[in-house]
Amino acid sequence: MKSSNNNNLKHLARKLRKQGTKGEAILWRDVLKARQMRGHQFNRQFIIENYIVDFVCRELKLIIEIDGYSHFVKSEEDYRRQTKLENLGFQFLRFPEAMVVYRIDEVVTEIDYAVECLENQMGKDI
Repeated sequence: MKSSNNNNLKHLARKLRKQGTKGEAILWRDVLKARQMRGHQFNRQFIIENYIVDFVCRELKLIIEIDGYSHFVKSEEDYRRQTKLENLGFQFLRFPEAMVVYRIDEVVTEIDYAVECLENQMGKDI
């Protein structure tokens, strides 16, 4: 039997997918959707434990977060959340919203490098 908390998170995740930020939309459409990043599947607004992450590649255990204005107020909460997920084996990349919107090439380079390093750690030659 599923908990009501999980059902609430599913509803919220769907809502966040529809009402994402400009940076999230750009990153999803131009970089992560449809296995565009080195052939890896990424999910958007995905639930892990009791948290919703912006993007995750479950195969590589890589989470990508876009930090908009609201994250300045939630920095302590973000730190606890990130620590919990890192303890589950996930690695994080965080980008400010403005960087994604105005310097997407730099963001793509950083993501590509991180994915390549994780592939190498897993012994993959993709």
